[in-house]
Amino acid sequence: MVEILITGGTIAKTYDDIRGELIFDKDHLAKMISQARITKPLSSKLLFLKDSLHMDDSDRALIKEAILGSRSKNILVLHGTDTMVESAKYIGEVGDKRVVFTGAMVPYALKNSDALFNFGFALGVVERLESGVYIAMNAKVFKRDRVQKDRGEGVFIES
Repeated sequence: MVEILITGGTIAKTYDDIRGELIFDKDHLAKMISQARITKPLSSKLLFLKDSLHMDDSDRALIKEAILGSRSKNILVLHGTDTMVESAKYIGEVGDKRVVFTGAMVPYALKNSDALFNFGFALGVVERLESGVYIAMNAKVFKRDRVQKDRGEGVFIES
């Protein structure tokens, strides 16, 4: 079983036509699972819905607590890409668990989003990795301490 921890980030946003801004969509995960036709057993836990630029170490401590307290050995964290690397590094050692962070550069609800692909890819690799903390974005998997976001290109690269 894979447990999905939801923290917000771009992947969870949608466009509010009335206010003309991106807001959080609490139902995005169910829509993504249905659209991708995922049939494997999953559980999910909403930790919070924040833009990762507004996260601090107390939020990261909550993520770490949820990971270490989870019964699952396979955990997928939906997270904003701006501070995903910082959060993955903060988590540190996780024993025999496999933790994969993923997100999106474009919200799931918008056209040409990378969210569904990144979600499916991360879900596909989480059970096949050695224990540890990883970032899975755009068909690449990185160890938590060997990755950085290339903001100019909008991709993650090995550091």
